[in-house]
Amino acid sequence: MRHARVEGYDLIGDVHGCGATLAVLLERLGYHQRDGVYRHPRRKAIFVGDLIDRGPRIRLAVRIARRMVEDGQAHVVLGNHEINALTYTLKAPPELGREWLRPHTPRHNRIIKETLEQYHDHPQEWDDTLAWFRDIPLFLEFDDFRVVHACWDQTLITQLRRQYPDGRIDTDFLYRASTPGSDEFRILERLTRGGSISLPEGVVIHSGDGFTRRSFRTHFWARCPSTWGDVVFQPDNLPNGLERQPLSDRERAKLSYYAPDERPLFIGHYWCEGVPALPAPNIACLDYSAVKYGRLVAYRYSFEPQLDADRFVWVPVPRDAAARPEPREIDFD
Repeated sequence: MRHARVEGYDLIGDVHGCGATLAVLLERLGYHQRDGVYRHPRRKAIFVGDLIDRGPRIRLAVRIARRMVEDGQAHVVLGNHEINALTYTLKAPPELGREWLRPHTPRHNRIIKETLEQYHDHPQEWDDTLAWFRDIPLFLEFDDFRVVHACWDQTLITQLRRQYPDGRIDTDFLYRASTPGSDEFRILERLTRGGSISLPEGVVIHSGDGFTRRSFRTHFWARCPSTWGDVVFQPDNLPNGLERQPLSDRERAKLSYYAPDERPLFIGHYWCEGVPALPAPNIACLDYSAVKYGRLVAYRYSFEPQLDADRFVWVPVPRDAAARPEPREIDFD
């Protein structure tokens, strides 16, 4: 994809329904709302996915991003939470033996609970939002840089492009992806959820978001990893000294790898904490746990060949509801 005439792009991390904070971040970046759309005279924004779920102003977050995209002021890629919403609301084919493509388990219900509640009195808007999600690509590739929600796996992206050249999938793809082990399943998992390694039998991680996990998230920029600690990428520590656990040949073969000579890559997804930093010289992760009272983070990319941590811009998300930012000059309700 070639650039429009812009000075650069502002890549924005997982918003997760922090719509008011998003408005404040855009204003800090020099965007101003006019006729319901945030615009910058010389730049455009790119959202790395996960606009919905968990946060206090989900509808506002979606409306801000959608209006910018539809007006040509921004791009967006699908996150795993948008995929969750699409599959949660799709009826499953009879051969699956269940009612919904994404089963309505207590865990899945809890993840999407806030989104459904905030759209409850706006059913047409929710249907329109789901339709918009179906038109969002899984990845973006420009001449100078790339964007994906969780992991850039070139082999899988090349495979996806054979049928979906622009990365925009359809309902048939989602149906096929519901079968573990299918090509579509592997593509969707890797691009929107990244890699993971299962923990030993009986070992779990009690995550900070209240879920119990039996696997841990892995990154994809270690050249020659040898232990679990070389590839773990999440805020939760591995229990029982498992950082020293050697990677098996099977685990190592399943890892993706993004080389340092590849063009800059922007991702979200991984619930980073603390002051934003570059996990690799050519990779910027923009998810800094905004909805867990962390930071909503952007990276101001101006086509520099080497990424620079000084180009991160962020807005802290306070715990005190009364202290949370309110968007100025905007009323989408």
